[in-house]
Amino acid sequence: MLELEQAVDQILAAIPQPIAESIDLKQAHGRIAAESIAAPIDLPLFDNSSVDGYAVRAADVAAATSENPVRLRLIGRVAAGESFAGELTSSASVRLFTGSPLPRGADAVVMQEDTRMESAEAREVLVCDPVRPWENVRFRGEDVKRGAGLVDRGEALTLGRIGLLAATGVKQVRVNARPTVGLLATGSELREPGATLAPGQIYESNRLTLAPAIQQTGGIARCYPIVPDTPEDTRRALELAFKECEVVVTCGGVSVGELDFVKSAFESLGGRLEFWKVAIKPGRPFVFGRWREKFLFGLPGNPISAFVTFLLLVRPALARWQGAANVGLQSHPADLTEALANPGERRHFMRVTVDPEGRVKSAGIQASHILSSAALANGLVDVPPRTTLAAGETVRVLRWE
Repeated sequence: MLELEQAVDQILAAIPQPIAESIDLKQAHGRIAAESIAAPIDLPLFDNSSVDGYAVRAADVAAATSENPVRLRLIGRVAAGESFAGELTSSASVRLFTGSPLPRGADAVVMQEDTRMESAEAREVLVCDPVRPWENVRFRGEDVKRGAGLVDRGEALTLGRIGLLAATGVKQVRVNARPTVGLLATGSELREPGATLAPGQIYESNRLTLAPAIQQTGGIARCYPIVPDTPEDTRRALELAFKECEVVVTCGGVSVGELDFVKSAFESLGGRLEFWKVAIKPGRPFVFGRWREKFLFGLPGNPISAFVTFLLLVRPALARWQGAANVGLQSHPADLTEALANPGERRHFMRVTVDPEGRVKSAGIQASHILSSAALANGLVDVPPRTTLAAGETVRVLRWE
């Protein structure tokens, strides 16, 4: 039985090198950059006004007060998107708006609130407050210099990064291809949500939970029909999924029961099992296997076990497939408001709730079939074997969204 880190390392070592493709920036949110991207232009591209006001020479208005305003000639008006062809001379001003290019000769912008006009048609403006040189001016390249790095290879194209790329004129980006992930749920007792249940039957929930988790990680989820517990049905379902997907994730059928057929069906297709036990709770029975250049991840059938093993073992593989530099879950420290106890022999990834003040407590009953605690949880805490983490202790919380 492998330790979690050993299992993750073995999985990541097997994942192939990512394949790059070019896509439009409009479709790039969440994708992983296949190459570093440098700024093609300065940002801002020119000196411009940060306020609505008037371009001036700061020395001309150094003595301005509300009682004794400085009178300047108004020689032009520049809206955003326009430019002033001339040069600002002494005792002159140009009307500007936020984002307007700064005219040549100007070295400051007086805010509109610090001026007044004697009439709407006046060709002069009265400046009632001084400005320092370069006040209210945004300088060319002060945000980003041309050639500066915007995105590193392996980084996710977040909303902020996409906005930055768009602002520098980038239209297309090179990203790594996403894996198509087939989702299979095995179990003759399972029925689709909305169906009528006979005695002993239950609704299947793992595929609806894991499909958005796959998509959140960047994969393309493809759900297949529920698979009855027979060797023939299991083999056929795996064969179809591997034909259409690079990665297949199964839920259920990976333990040692008489009706657990995933491992044997996979091997009958020519697949090779790399390992099938990991020393974690929930989720000890977990299959990792290879079929040609494709991969099988066999998760336990219990919903919480399936979800936790996906987060800890499958999610990193999908991230590495896309060339992500960071493949683990995001985490942060938080203070326990109650003790978390693990008397068992395996690490227990306990479901917890973190409040807005950064305080953490158990989300409820930790059994692997209890879904109500999963609905309340927004994090996991790794509690070592035979350990109690005391109230008030600072712990690290793993987050999935």
